[in-house]
Amino acid sequence: MISRELAVALRDLGLVWHPASGDRFQLDLPDEVEMEAEADVFTVSEMTIEARRTPSGTDLAFNGTTEWALDAVQLADAVWLPREDQLRELLRGTFRRLVRLPDTYAVEVEIAGESLRFEHPEPSEAYGRALLELISRTR
Repeated sequence: MISRELAVALRDLGLVWHPASGDRFQLDLPDEVEMEAEADVFTVSEMTIEARRTPSGTDLAFNGTTEWALDAVQLADAVWLPREDQLRELLRGTFRRLVRLPDTYAVEVEIAGESLRFEHPEPSEAYGRALLELISRTR
């Protein structure tokens, strides 16, 4: 799983999330709301947390199975934590390969003819850093 900091950076650069079953996220609530829930990682599931389309956008509805009382949050109040496979898919044709090194993983991409390599002990974080570079170059 990628770090919250990287997930926020991707969101702030314009990565759009269309919630689907199995997606993980954390809450990003205003300071006046209890912050203990912000560190929790939630998973979208039709049985527990459902993505509902509303006239004002998408809400993530908590269907009464969480430990604390929360009916729903707007999508803007959530930080998507994309999985490794989702990050690889988002890299599309720029992705070249994932290499296992002795102490880390390296994701190799090609962006505008330039070969780039992003290393991290967690492969998902390396994928995320490559995606961050791709998005920043295409803005």
